Amino acid sequence: MTIQAKYPYYLANKSQHSQATIDVTDKYSGDVVTKVSVADAAVIDQAIDAAVQATDAMRKLPPYKRQEILSHCVSRFQERAEELAQSLCVEVGKPIKDSRGEVSRLIDTFRIAAEESVRIEGEVLNLEISARAKGYRGMDRRVPIGPCSLISPFNFPLNLAAHKIAPAIAAGCPFVLKPASRTPIGALLIGEVLAETELPDGAFSILPCHRDAAEALTTDDRFKLLSFTGSPEVGWALKAKAGKKKVLLELGGNAACVVDEDADLDDAVERMVVGAFYQSGQSCIGVQRVLVHDAVYESFRDKFVTATKRLKMGDPKNDDTFIGPVISADEGERLKQWIDEAIAAGATLLCGGGRDGAMVEATLLENVPSELPICAEEAFGPVAVLSRFESFDEAIQEINNSRFGLQAGVFTRDLYKAMKAWDELVVGGVVIGDIPSWRVDHMPYGGVKDSGLGREGIRYSIEEMTERRLLVIRGLG
Repeated sequence: MTIQAKYPYYLANKSQHSQATIDVTDKYSGDVVTKVSVADAAVIDQAIDAAVQATDAMRKLPPYKRQEILSHCVSRFQERAEELAQSLCVEVGKPIKDSRGEVSRLIDTFRIAAEESVRIEGEVLNLEISARAKGYRGMDRRVPIGPCSLISPFNFPLNLAAHKIAPAIAAGCPFVLKPASRTPIGALLIGEVLAETELPDGAFSILPCHRDAAEALTTDDRFKLLSFTGSPEVGWALKAKAGKKKVLLELGGNAACVVDEDADLDDAVERMVVGAFYQSGQSCIGVQRVLVHDAVYESFRDKFVTATKRLKMGDPKNDDTFIGPVISADEGERLKQWIDEAIAAGATLLCGGGRDGAMVEATLLENVPSELPICAEEAFGPVAVLSRFESFDEAIQEINNSRFGLQAGVFTRDLYKAMKAWDELVVGGVVIGDIPSWRVDHMPYGGVKDSGLGREGIRYSIEEMTERRLLVIRGLG
């Protein structure tokens, strides 16, 4: 695939080039591979105005038309799947196998949205709860909330943008999307496909921009909803400035996974390698804390270390590469500092620990003080910390002893422990028999505590992007 020399942004459904650009680098080589047009505050204001002007047309767009638009996107993404995967591999540094996997999820997300676009329904209400309400009938339906501000992160430039764009179209909401500045190509390729459709004029804008130009995406009252995926520090700050609009936040985590004494250790290790090191650990539900029952701790640890040492690190364009770069050398340096800080505090380095620029080795640690950043904060890199527990209650308490609460995984064959985990873990989702990183794109997804508020997953996003409107009919006679 040849990456274009320059990419436009999309303003009110149309591609436009600007004098101002941002460089996009190959995250493995560090070379600048393309330039992307960047929007200023005036362009963003035009985009918001266009979305407002498109509100009525989007509301009136019949569900079958919304479905046709989304289905067109599915077909085009399937046709351009390898191009999309190669662009991901370059702009994120995501190993090519993982990049192709993300493209398949992009297609799933739009396909699910196409299906859900014709299933947005209300209910008939029985209002006759007393003599006063005799003869009254009620029903409600969901109506689009209006213009949406969408801000997507760098780590899944296709699918996490899709989780905002596709339900907005299905719900009938115009939108303005700001993709991550370091990885904007994926969202712009989605825009290229959207521009082929019959969306009403002004229905979408996709605008790479600098943070100082993007203030209106948070503060402008013409938006009725802000959906942000990114760091907790930025997300909560945006919520504080968002005014009266509805706010959805998908933020960070430091996901924990329990390996109980009855678990199949070989299976748990196989899945844990994926959970901890897939995409170089740059996932908010990547496995960061591994809690292992004391009775099987040494056996699990040894198997996990052996499997981790086998992982190939290198050029993400190679099919056999598992560990590629993290997003930048600065992030690599931060991770290295956190690892070294843990070792200096008495932690044991089981494997890895090395760093060369943005390349960070798959790293396992044990005996890490729980208050250190590598345990207490979001590592967002290829590092996992092992610890022991004696009782299941102890493991649950340790998982809950975190300011984050996105998802947790539990390897157990005990039904009662599985239900106890679901009852007592303060997280958005509990995965039994697998890693917390497991997700399919129609399930409700989101966190509690500092991990955010609201839920994504197409049907749940549509609910967030619509409002109930009630009809009451007084019966006569």
